[in-house]
Amino acid sequence: MEKSLQDYSQKALSAIEAIGLFTIAVATLLAAGIEVVKMIEAGTVGLADILLLFIYLEVFAMIGVYIKCHRLPVRLPIYIAIVALARYLILDMKAMEDWRMLAVSVSILILAATVLLHRFGHVRFPYEDMTSPKYKEQD
Repeated sequence: MEKSLQDYSQKALSAIEAIGLFTIAVATLLAAGIEVVKMIEAGTVGLADILLLFIYLEVFAMIGVYIKCHRLPVRLPIYIAIVALARYLILDMKAMEDWRMLAVSVSILILAATVLLHRFGHVRFPYEDMTSPKYKEQD
């Protein structure tokens, strides 16, 4: 009884996860399409537009990695945050006060340092794959 309830729960959560990923993918595709249409209508492509498309591309990459590995690497959302902050800085630089520009720049630097620190930790102190037999024995 307990095993079947656990199996049912796991299948239900997997279905919810798949629906959520599909919804995110469709919403991202729609948003990217709308942005491309806006660029075509405007007849110009700015750096902010390209950075926004990179954000959408990173979301697709994140979905792909999650589907393939069933894990979400911490670095991908950090990359998205870096690009989003850079886009914000580029769009509002002229209207931004000095302290705000400095704060956004320092935030980007902290996120970049976080990625480097995370990569260093991953290389220096690797962790075992959760699909390895060692982890399956603990179940």
